Amino acid sequence: MAKAYIALGSNLGDRLSHLSDAIEAIASLPEETSVIGVSSIYETKPVGYLDQPNFLNAVLVISTDLKADRLLTHLLAIEQQQKRVRSIRNGPRTIDLDLLLYDQQIIEQPPTLIVPHPRMQDRAFVLRPLCDVAANVIHPVFTKTIQALYEVVSGKEDVICYRKTLRRDYEGFVN
Repeated sequence: MAKAYIALGSNLGDRLSHLSDAIEAIASLPEETSVIGVSSIYETKPVGYLDQPNFLNAVLVISTDLKADRLLTHLLAIEQQQKRVRSIRNGPRTIDLDLLLYDQQIIEQPPTLIVPHPRMQDRAFVLRPLCDVAANVIHPVFTKTIQALYEVVSGKEDVICYRKTLRRDYEGFVN
């Protein structure tokens, strides 16, 4: 089974519900997929396109028999089910699901599947919640821990803990 790390973000509507619904949908994926970790929830200002509401961000850890490309296909389908609209780059969205890491694999199938995520090392809003569940995991390209990568960008963006747990079902998975 592979261990995959998925970033979740939402800044439209009921942000917590969008995150929770995405986690439930991912937990229901086929091929022996199960949730094994959920970070705290963090609130962050938008990056890139600034004229939009703040985001809630989290990271989910799953164990799965799905190959990375099939997992990505399912993540994109979940975004569609949750009415994600891709009209503005870095624009507002009901849900954003990014495959950050898939075991220690380096996968390059541009433009859709690049693992590790090509910009994760520059984004405190990704690295902070990832530290909750994978601080000592080594980034397969940069060969540094996630914690070390976060320390480089930690002062560049405000990443505020919004909530320690997403929902009662997942309390045991935080940290």
